[in-house]
Amino acid sequence: MSRPQPPKPAKLVIGYILKEKRLGVSVVKALVEKFGPIDMASSLFPFNFTTYYDDEMGIPLFRRLIVFKPLIKQVDLVGIKLYTNALEHEYSKDGKRSVNIDPGYLLQERFVLATGKNYSHRIHIGEGIYADLTLVYTKSRFKPLPWTYPDYASENIMTFLTQVRKKYGVDLRQGRESSE
Repeated sequence: MSRPQPPKPAKLVIGYILKEKRLGVSVVKALVEKFGPIDMASSLFPFNFTTYYDDEMGIPLFRRLIVFKPLIKQVDLVGIKLYTNALEHEYSKDGKRSVNIDPGYLLQERFVLATGKNYSHRIHIGEGIYADLTLVYTKSRFKPLPWTYPDYASENIMTFLTQVRKKYGVDLRQGRESSE
């Protein structure tokens, strides 16, 4: 018989895509005010994995991941996604987004993104938000799944998330509390 156990706290990772690099400063400031100080950040690198956002946001586009110091409860992902959706709307112009914000969390064994789009492999976690299992950690590395977005399957992002995973392990050993 399985016995329910409380889930471990998770490392909050938020990615964003934008055209205007300077907008990133405002976006990060708003995220820090809401979720606390940054622990790690990736470089800002060209986003050239798909043309999905081109009509809405223009080109060239850039992607960056930021990681927050406070650990979160996994169930908080719903509220985090609702907040980032509101932030996207705040920065929209003429009904088009200027920034796409992808919140997710990292555990030792997986990386999960939040989305408002249902699909066969996504699990509803509340208020119209779905959890998308994006990467799994096995055999000493992150591995993409058939549905993983191409940018998250890139070596740059998987290498960065491996570094985040190491930091997360340190945080767990030090007993860092969640943000609540």
